[in-house]
Amino acid sequence: MSSRTRIFAGILLVYVLGATFLLYRLSTDIDPRYRESTEESLVETAHLFASLLEQHVQDGHIDTALLGPVFREVYARPVDAQIFGFRKSRVELRLYVTDHRGRVLFDSTGRHTGADFSQWRDIALTLAGQYGTRTTRDVPEDEATSVMYVDAPVRANGRIVGVVAVGKPVQSFGQYVEAARRRIVIVGVVSVLAVLLLAVMVAAWLVRPFSLLRNTSAWVAEQRRLGQPLRPGAAVRKVRAELASAFHDMRDTLAGRNYVQEYVQTLTHELKSPLSAIRGAAELLQEPLPEEVRQRFLGNITRESRRIQELVDRLLELAALERRRALDHPVPVGLATLVDEVVAATSAAALARGIEVQVTVPEDTQLLGDPFLLRRALTNLLDNAIDFSPADGRVEIVGAAVGRTVCVTVRDHGPGIPAFAQDKLFEKFFSLPRPHSPRKGTGLGLSFVREIAALHGGRIVLANHPEGGAEAVLTLPR
Repeated sequence: MSSRTRIFAGILLVYVLGATFLLYRLSTDIDPRYRESTEESLVETAHLFASLLEQHVQDGHIDTALLGPVFREVYARPVDAQIFGFRKSRVELRLYVTDHRGRVLFDSTGRHTGADFSQWRDIALTLAGQYGTRTTRDVPEDEATSVMYVDAPVRANGRIVGVVAVGKPVQSFGQYVEAARRRIVIVGVVSVLAVLLLAVMVAAWLVRPFSLLRNTSAWVAEQRRLGQPLRPGAAVRKVRAELASAFHDMRDTLAGRNYVQEYVQTLTHELKSPLSAIRGAAELLQEPLPEEVRQRFLGNITRESRRIQELVDRLLELAALERRRALDHPVPVGLATLVDEVVAATSAAALARGIEVQVTVPEDTQLLGDPFLLRRALTNLLDNAIDFSPADGRVEIVGAAVGRTVCVTVRDHGPGIPAFAQDKLFEKFFSLPRPHSPRKGTGLGLSFVREIAALHGGRIVLANHPEGGAEAVLTLPR
């Protein structure tokens, strides 16, 4: 075995060991992530029930009479839900309520009513005004019977009069953990094998053509006459073309492997909050409620559903954009006309908050690109500037040709970018709340702008302006 072959085999071995370690870490990290997601949902559910019970506290005593019929009905209620290939047939949520001494007033399972739970760590912490949570096995010897509990205090007249504990059996989401772990292992193994095969093919394509070229050159040097002249320039161009194609394929393979780690985790994290809100509202709508409260919960469901739809649509657009390697049919685009169209499209949002948009763009400034994508990029930047501007404020758009580039600057006069967010602005799903409302965006707009800029051979920079506000500078080649 030659030294070159040993080095190549050693590199492949290091890659296999590294990929194996990565798959191991990913597969072991799935269960804690699912537990964190479940705990976050249980926190909201516990506080929801605590707020409901606070409406039924009299003289410091909690009236739990309304909970019995609710849980008897929900446990008897037929459920037939297909969730990612798994069938859910019953409600497994648990709930118990204690008084200020830790004695159980209500238990949805009916097993611990009247018991003293004051020694449980979560109860003691919650009664002391701290965050309480625990995981307990129904059968001490069987880990599969573990139940996660999250507590919330019930308050009356500023003091804690009891505790609501909401529980979820671990086995209810354990099947999803195992399924996700199997998928990651399968995708990882296939990706590793594909990369290994591609590495061998690239090595063969890289070494063999140059070896043939060297051998042919030596043979030519020994010959006095040739039936057909050799064209080494054409051979070299062919080798370079083959290498470029191989590296493109390898990049696509690696991107496919990283998709599971990056997109699935971030998308799951972003979707769990609106889904929890929808689920909580839907559960409450099953109870008799005043019409005003019912309409508010229906509005919550509609708003969160639209948020999920917008998130999925933007993610699909971004994924389609990331797969493009070059512009299909770039055409000359007049910057002034493009900016006028973007300002007209966002005029309603600006007018609603009394924001003036000032445009300074030379009429003769042109660039080569895709008008639709450039319009989307500028719309995202202008929407952000309007959202972060104070009421009756001003947004400035300035365009100028600088050498072989065109710079478009969009500046607002809002609070600027916080220090903690300056390095995260272009991360997928990262978004800041708008100053005039608690609403947050999808966190994909700036990623979309960055991909459009890169596709045009340009770049985007977003930073604080020295005189206040934030300033986005989109630089594109002319």
